[in-house]
Amino acid sequence: MILLAPMEGLLDHILRDVLTRVGGVDRCVSEFIRVTDQLLPKRVFTRIVPELHTGGRTLAGVPVHPQLLGSDVTCLAENAARLAELKPEGIDLNFGCPAKCVNRHRGGAVLLDEPELIHEIVSAVRRAVPADVMVSAKMRLGYMDASRTLDVARAIHAAGAQEIVVHARTKADGYKPPAYWERISAVREAVPLTIIANGEIWTVEHAALARERSGCEHLMLGRGMVADPGLALRVAGARAEPVPWRELLPLMQVFFDQVRATVAAKHQGGRLKQWLHYLKRAYPEAEAAYAELRTVNAADELAARLFLAA
Repeated sequence: MILLAPMEGLLDHILRDVLTRVGGVDRCVSEFIRVTDQLLPKRVFTRIVPELHTGGRTLAGVPVHPQLLGSDVTCLAENAARLAELKPEGIDLNFGCPAKCVNRHRGGAVLLDEPELIHEIVSAVRRAVPADVMVSAKMRLGYMDASRTLDVARAIHAAGAQEIVVHARTKADGYKPPAYWERISAVREAVPLTIIANGEIWTVEHAALARERSGCEHLMLGRGMVADPGLALRVAGARAEPVPWRELLPLMQVFFDQVRATVAAKHQGGRLKQWLHYLKRAYPEAEAAYAELRTVNAADELAARLFLAA
């Protein structure tokens, strides 16, 4: 099983749509929906996860599990119950976000120092939603260190979650290489749940190493999929070669058309160039396009020079 990771500010519903069209992804997790001290209206859930309007799936038919983030046990449970009314196949809980602005408000990875609270949150959410709605969690190895990794994993399991995605770094590690995939093996041995390895999987070779060192069959791909949209297909063994640039360009045009239809004009060019920046890792053509378009901001000109010229 290959999951597409949540990535705040990068991997939203538009990019999910395009990447799942390429293939190889079995499930997506949305960007986090922040829960503080109030019951959110359903429109907040559907704004971040518009796939809830289409049976909780992308147009390619891939399930999307919305992700909640917060630390208020009661409020998370109440919001999970409301979210469940929109019929997602599952709900994910974020205990892994390393962003300072999130951690400062007691969300994400900062909770990894409080396995008892994590147990309360997962347990309350599990009780609040129907039995046929999967509850899963995403965690890192720890906050400042990995001393409580197993405490957190056991707390999540005891509270009734069905899956755990483990990002193979601590909050303190951020996104700096390497990822410590071998440390996930202890989690897999400690709890009888499906454990999914995540972190620093940019290539098929990385995927093989992550599986070998973690002992996990299942993987979550994030930035690697943004940089190489055919990565999931190759990891799954369904394709031998990368998606050619000529095949990727029409999908990029679909992406940019959706961006232009839904994103404020001042941010449209940035979204396209953000993706091009990642694609530079796998495509020389993207590097050339990025260099040519780096100072261009007008959406019409970007589209003409990237797509019409091709």
